[in-house]
Amino acid sequence: MNEIIFVIEVAPEGGYTARALGQSIFTEGDTIEELETNIKDAVICHFEEKDRPRMIRLHYVRDQVIAV
Repeated sequence: MNEIIFVIEVAPEGGYTARALGQSIFTEGDTIEELETNIKDAVICHFEEKDRPRMIRLHYVRDQVIAV
């Protein structure tokens, strides 16, 4: 695996959540910087070094409501 993708969302209670696609990895953080650190730590803990993805892609999802 060369790459792992995380879906990033704003948490309703504040902060951010990250969920890996195709893997059972979930983490959260109060800031984007904290979230990125937690994602790296989670990937390192989840995979053996030889199986670890070389790249982490973050896909930010933002809900927006438009009144009509």
